[in-house]
Amino acid sequence: MKSVGRPHRFPVGDLARVAVFAALIAVLGLPGSLNVFGNAVPITLQTLGVMLAGAILGTWRAALAVAVLLLAVAAGWPLLAGGRGGLGVFAAPSAGFLIGWIPGAAVTGWLVERAGRNPGLLQLVVACLVGGVGVVYLFGVPVQAAITGVSLSTTLALSAVFLPGDLVKAVLASIVARGTQRAYPDAVPTVHRERLRSGGGR
Repeated sequence: MKSVGRPHRFPVGDLARVAVFAALIAVLGLPGSLNVFGNAVPITLQTLGVMLAGAILGTWRAALAVAVLLLAVAAGWPLLAGGRGGLGVFAAPSAGFLIGWIPGAAVTGWLVERAGRNPGLLQLVVACLVGGVGVVYLFGVPVQAAITGVSLSTTLALSAVFLPGDLVKAVLASIVARGTQRAYPDAVPTVHRERLRSGGGR
């Protein structure tokens, strides 16, 4: 017999959170993008949203939020910075960075989950840097080099211009996540998971 009152594997509230963070990442593209030093990949605020999704949603919900956004982009919605959308963006030099958002958000969330019920600011910063920067670059730089025909070492050097801004975004995302989690403990991925396991999910 099926147990009565057993929580759904993916509660409605989680679906709403996924949708909210997909929308948040899209909104962070509204200020537009900036190309510097001739780099084919623009600087945007949307990676800030990817880091926030990981820090607050945890592994799978964060990855799903980014996937939902990218599926909407692939369908033609102009949700990327600069009003970009359509399948063409996945053949552009920034394609690897976009795809890297999914594992980047997931790794950020996974690291925050490992930090337990009360992740500290430093733990959040490390998670954002490893997932939101390191993992995203791991996908983005090789794909950019392959598409542009520029050597991997040169592409990596060009990408170094992003690092100061990415560090700022990681710190900002961590501060926002830390403040949110203090005010709303369910925004800590581990706390949320434990609540669902205890039957408190919706």
